[in-house]
Parts: sequence; C-alpha cells; structure tokens
Amino acid sequence: MLLAIDCGNTNTVFSIWDGDKFLCTLRTSTHHSRTADAYFTWFSTLINHYGIKPEIEDVVVSSTVPRVVWNLRVFADRFFGCRPLVVGKPDCLLPVAPRVDQGTNPGPDRLANAVAAFERYGGDCMVVDFGTATNIDVVAHDGAYIGGVIAPGVNLSLEALHQGAAALPHVDVTQPDKVIGTNTVECIQSGIFWGYVGLVQGLVQKVKDEYGLSMKVIGTGGLAPLFEQGAHLYDEIDHDLTLHGLVSIYKHNKEQGNI
Repeated sequence: MLLAIDCGNTNTVFSIWDGDKFLCTLRTSTHHSRTADAYFTWFSTLINHYGIKPEIEDVVVSSTVPRVVWNLRVFADRFFGCRPLVVGKPDCLLPVAPRVDQGTNPGPDRLANAVAAFERYGGDCMVVDFGTATNIDVVAHDGAYIGGVIAPGVNLSLEALHQGAAALPHVDVTQPDKVIGTNTVECIQSGIFWGYVGLVQGLVQKVKDEYGLSMKVIGTGGLAPLFEQGAHLYDEIDHDLTLHGLVSIYKHNKEQGNI
C-alpha cells in the first residue's frame, strides 16, 4: 500500500492507495508545528474508525508548505519505516521535465496535476485547481508542465474582503439566486460567485487563444463542482487529480529504480 500526502496551504490530505484505488481520503488543517506523533495519532484514529488495516510500504508527499515536510518525513520513517518520496525535490524524477524559465520551481501540486492530467486525459489540456489559490496548469502534448496562471483563491478573497471592509460580514460561498443582490450578503455572494465564474471563463479562453490549439479543461479542488453550476467551465471534473498524480510519480520513480 502507498500513502499519498497532499499538503496545501490550508488543508492536508492523506489517502491510501491499494494498487487499484484509493481506500479512503482523510483531511486535516495544515499546521507547520504539527509533530510526527500528532500526525500518527490523528491518522490511526480515523483509520481505525473506517475499519482499515493498512500495510503501508511507501509514502509520497507533495507540499506547498516547506516547513511541514520535515515532520512528514519523520512520520513516514518512524511509523512506516520508509523514506518518503517528496515531489519537487531534486531526487524525485518526473515522467517529463517541466518547460519553464530557468530557476523557476513549479509547485509540487501543479507538477502532480500535470502528470495526472496527461495520464488520464491526454496532452494539450489545462487544469483549473480551486485551492487556497486558483491555479491554471497548462500541460503540453507530451505531458510537460509548461506554465499557467495563479489568481487569489475564493476563500482568500472572501477573507480579505471581510478583513479589509469592517462593515462587510463573512459569508459562505454559494451560487446566489440572482446576480443583483438586494441585501449585503447576496451582493457579496454574487460578486464572489459570478466574479470567479467570469475570471475562470476569461482566463481559460485567454489560455486557449495563446496556446493556439484545442484544449481539454479539467476542474479539480473542493470548490470546482460549485462553480460548474454557474456555467460550463470544464470538460471534466476530477476530485482526486492531484492524488492520482502523486501515485503516478511514485510509480515512475519505482520503475526507474529511484526508490
């Protein structure tokens, strides 16, 4: 069994891959101060709740928060007796190297998205990932990550609006019944929801125009289904895209004798 860990700025996801499918997906908030023992206590408690008896042999990690990697390394070594494969580190091989400006280090989650998108949907595509940031990852015909777009995430924008304007409340992200709000909450919901629909539609079209070829659009991230209600933004929605990418990168390194 393989434990795939996707650590983002807001949440960290643990998922167990049995060789054919993910047995479960567990989510916790990201804290750089969380110790290896705390990870294991949380992890083992939930695993027991689901009645799973994992025999984890390897661990693969993607982390956009460098400070948590050390404790995840200790977690893997202490409780599973293995050295985790960390995506984005020099010793982690990718099926196809990214083609970006020299000195640029793409986020490991973006690299995993590109690998999974190519494997599952083919090249000449883009991934719209709704996370702490709203990212668009562009994948070339051969599976290489070749760049993309970074915009503020939905919840980040909401929080900034709430903190920067004292009179405005914090609201939940939802599709409003109409565009023209007749109270403050509806006005904010409309601005966030339809604003992000317009942002994604505009960026996707700009990317397609610049790329010059037909492209498939894959949506992922927790809020991807919500924004699909407002307009046809994607050709596919893949909730586990990043995790599938981690599994594929692990398999590639295994095949190459790197682990």
